Amino acid sequence: MVWRRRLIVVAALFVAALATCMRAGAADSAFAQWLEGTWPEARERGITRATFDTATRSLEPDLTLPDLVIPGRPDRQPAQPEFVQTPAQYLKESSFDRLATQGRTLLADHRATLAVIEQRFGVPGPIVLAIWARETGYGTAKMPYSAIRALATQAYLGRRKEQFREEFLLALKIVQEGHVPLAAMRSSWAGAMGQPQVLPSGFYKYAVDLDGDGRRDVWNSVPDALGTIANHLRGLGWQPGLRWAYEVRAPQNADCTIAQPDVKMSLAEWLRRGFVPARGRKLAPAELAQEASLLMPAGAYGPAFLTTANYFALKEYNYSDLYVLFVGHLADRISDAGPFEQPWSDVVQMPTAAMEQMQRALTQRGFYQDKIDGKAGMLTRAALGAYQKKNGLKLDCWPTRAVLDHMLRSGN
Repeated sequence: MVWRRRLIVVAALFVAALATCMRAGAADSAFAQWLEGTWPEARERGITRATFDTATRSLEPDLTLPDLVIPGRPDRQPAQPEFVQTPAQYLKESSFDRLATQGRTLLADHRATLAVIEQRFGVPGPIVLAIWARETGYGTAKMPYSAIRALATQAYLGRRKEQFREEFLLALKIVQEGHVPLAAMRSSWAGAMGQPQVLPSGFYKYAVDLDGDGRRDVWNSVPDALGTIANHLRGLGWQPGLRWAYEVRAPQNADCTIAQPDVKMSLAEWLRRGFVPARGRKLAPAELAQEASLLMPAGAYGPAFLTTANYFALKEYNYSDLYVLFVGHLADRISDAGPFEQPWSDVVQMPTAAMEQMQRALTQRGFYQDKIDGKAGMLTRAALGAYQKKNGLKLDCWPTRAVLDHMLRSGN
């Protein structure tokens, strides 16, 4: 009887293993069919069959990547620190101290290159260096994925299939044109490549040959990488001679619901309303005439900023407010400025699912009209503040479980 039970168990395991292999084979077959379906478009872009075959030989989807839609598998969003960490966690003084020290050395080492970049693109050297630091640790970060495989996987199974199909085809074009060897074409999970972390479309739109060797080498050439960052930022609307933002002390009665991009006033008007530049900074007449909007990234629990058009150019580079604050503040620190005048409080970041629930509740009540993305951005914080004002709650514009529970209990 024992041997019979063992035989049954072995048979069951064999059947399960066979079924798994059949499913995997079916998946591989479907992916191979999809991959071959991209060949006509690749050929139209001047990619040869030899390049296509070399780049896609033995290629399989990487199911470990985030942001894929796989039936039966729980949703796995990318855990980007910009969207899951609090300001205090993301904007650590220890990081700024270290990176600013490195940045000042690099500012001296690449002074001639950065001078050419500022003259040509209008972007100051410290801003370019700060983006370089945030993207790839001044070029030291090692990319963990094959760009071809990552882009093919996202195009096949990702949430933005059409966008990534285009990026995949452009990646093949990069290989065809010999910009980088296939083995060296490493990327992030989303296919961002090189020291500036550009997608293939960004490479063709913004990459520059600043060192004059006839190649746009964003992988190995520091001048090309830094020039590409500056060209990209200029393309997103960076204005020469304009600061990214001004840290200010907000008055005690500051209304955090107006901390949103659409509420704009001159810096002079903000100062008349009681906002005081940090560290006793004196603003020139030209600065006082500049238009700015208020930013309170941690609601009432941290520094406040008056943000210029260049803040939003940086935000086009990366949509996260924390990313922009990191880059802007690091650039200031490289230029020898001090830490934030007001420290960040240790607020708690609500989980993404709870934030989505709050955004839906705010939408249902007419306070919020933007996308449901689970991120406590400017518009979400302002809408939350409007809800707090209407319901007589403490006005701090910071999402908490207690306020969400109030929404779920109340119809207001």
